[in-house]
Amino acid sequence: MPQPRLYKRVVPSGQMSRTGKIILGPKEPILTCTVIDYSAGGACLEVCGQRSMPDRFEFLYGSVKKKSRVVWRRGVRLGVAF
Repeated sequence: MPQPRLYKRVVPSGQMSRTGKIILGPKEPILTCTVIDYSAGGACLEVCGQRSMPDRFEFLYGSVKKKSRVVWRRGVRLGVAF
């Protein structure tokens, strides 16, 4: 039986942007990703063209930067927790 979600997920629409930025490090290039859904506790991101992603990075969405860790991977999609 699945556990209930702690936070309500929101699919970006209207004035919310569907793109976010992934900051891997100070000397690394910033990656652009598509935000599939977003909540206070995490997000589902789609990252294309990247061979491997580290388990921890900073996620910039709008004007908010959050330290993130990958909790699952399926193809080009990542589930991250903040």
